[in-house]
Amino acid sequence: MELVIDNLTKTYANGVQALNGVSLTIPQGMFGLLGPNGAGKSTLMRTIATLQEASGGHIWLGDLDVLRQHELLRKQLGYLPQEFGVYPRVSAEIMLDHIARLKGVADSRERKQVVEALLQKVNLWAERKRNLGTYSGGMKQRFGIAQALLGNPKLLIVDVPTAGLDPAERNRFYNLLSEIGESTIVILSTHIVEDVQTLCKRFAIICGGEVLYVGTPHDAVKMLNGKIWAKSIAKDEVDTYRENYRVIATNLNEGRLFIRISADGNPENGFEPMKPTLEDVYFNAISTKMDLVTL
Repeated sequence: MELVIDNLTKTYANGVQALNGVSLTIPQGMFGLLGPNGAGKSTLMRTIATLQEASGGHIWLGDLDVLRQHELLRKQLGYLPQEFGVYPRVSAEIMLDHIARLKGVADSRERKQVVEALLQKVNLWAERKRNLGTYSGGMKQRFGIAQALLGNPKLLIVDVPTAGLDPAERNRFYNLLSEIGESTIVILSTHIVEDVQTLCKRFAIICGGEVLYVGTPHDAVKMLNGKIWAKSIAKDEVDTYRENYRVIATNLNEGRLFIRISADGNPENGFEPMKPTLEDVYFNAISTKMDLVTL
């Protein structure tokens, strides 16, 4: 099964065009949607999840017309939004049982089995009696995944899941998503390049409501071989360099500004060749849409 997005547009009542002709084909597995804040990622995720109407275009999940068959899509959807609330004085076990009931699992014995299996899957079984308000950020995210997996969804949408997590929690979350992606279409929406590089076989870069790149991380980096150059400059020189070179990123270190540029040939003038990274791919792509990019 594939998720097919065809020429999707979304213009809000105030005239802001959040999506402009977005077309993507997303197969089973982990698919990354990478873009800066305000790029249109959350608008796209909310539209796929049928939480808002599109202005134009089509979305298909297999033979299901997502934009017309809302209820059927929701039965096959798991959704973890960027921000979701929990009842702080309710335990994870009771809350998940309640959500399972809302999702149509009427039999109490079946609910008990489902809740136990999911809490085991996200490694929260030992903490099932604790109130959700005492959970760490990573534990809440894992609980969010557990509720999203109720009903064995064919499509799982995860919106900016690792922001604010410490390295250990992020690693546990990576492992969990990778396991889920073996049997489900998982869309990972994020502005964190590491998330995509670690988890996703394929990804898209979106900025200004438009898709700028679709492919594999490996192929994307390979495209920039021999095209990334770096140099240390004084901070007051940056505007001059921006006028003469395609500066894709800057990094301030000990009072000196290190710039990375994209150029097809050797720019000389003291620039050194650099091995390209996925961050270079990302910043090079969005630099056409943004005036300033800093690391």
